[in-house]
Amino acid sequence: MANRPAIRQLSDPGALKALGHPLRQRILRHLGIHGPATSTTLSRALGENTGTLSYHLRQLEQNGFIEDIPERSNGRERWWRQISRDLRWPSADELDEESQQLLDEITEFKVEEELELARRFFRDHRRYGEWAKASRGLTHLTREEIDEFFEAYMELLSRFSRAPDNASPGARPVFLRFFTMPAAEDPPS
Repeated sequence: MANRPAIRQLSDPGALKALGHPLRQRILRHLGIHGPATSTTLSRALGENTGTLSYHLRQLEQNGFIEDIPERSNGRERWWRQISRDLRWPSADELDEESQQLLDEITEFKVEEELELARRFFRDHRRYGEWAKASRGLTHLTREEIDEFFEAYMELLSRFSRAPDNASPGARPVFLRFFTMPAAEDPPS
């Protein structure tokens, strides 16, 4: 069983700014799917120049999202890997105005990405065969039960979470999504 990654509450404006750039999101996605890479390999994969990538890699490193792999690096070529973390979005009442605005901006450009994943699933699920699974549900929970459910989900996610270089033979990168929200617009009185 994998060790559960450290929980990181994303309330720091610096961390939110680091995540708030679309290229940095693409870098993190690439490292998450393909594993460690250099700025040169990322340049080829993402169609960006190495100077631009080096800058954005440093921003991600300074904010604790990626780390250098010294044993793989040689000379000027540094290898980077994503740091395994349980990243949590804070509730709106935990953020100052600047941080809330940054989180809103991140959410804004992530919405289209999430919608495209949903479209891709419904369009291509037959092609993916047994790799494509879906579930939707409706239940009645208290706020405390939602917290309990979420923590159980995060524990399950942690149990099966593996970096590309630690994956089992035959493993493929798989997107997982989870969210809860009230089914009715107004909370019960």
